[in-house]
Amino acid sequence: MPAEYPVKVVAIPQYLGEHEEQFAFAYTIHITNESTQQITLRNRHWVITHGDGSKEEVIGEGVVGETPDLAPGASYSYTSGALIPTPVGSMKGSYGFVAANGESFRAEIPEFALHAPDSLH
Repeated sequence: MPAEYPVKVVAIPQYLGEHEEQFAFAYTIHITNESTQQITLRNRHWVITHGDGSKEEVIGEGVVGETPDLAPGASYSYTSGALIPTPVGSMKGSYGFVAANGESFRAEIPEFALHAPDSLH
């Protein structure tokens, strides 16, 4: 049975305005290693859902060009962004990690809403 690696992920989205007929959002992610081992963030997988129900996936190495190491109890934060064609949408996904003992695992990124002001009635 694989060991458990609790990782807490908190997202804070922010609407930035319209940009080239799309809606721009920033989001700050706070990742906390609640396990007893050092872990390294290797990759990300995002599912972005637009207000019309269409989806796009983003898969890539690291986050914002980094593959941070998190000691037990340590946190890492970064800010990135998304452009979507609708004033409302959501994002969710997962991060791929490798623990100090070589085990790979994924941590869920809870779904969070993207919405321009006055877009939800």
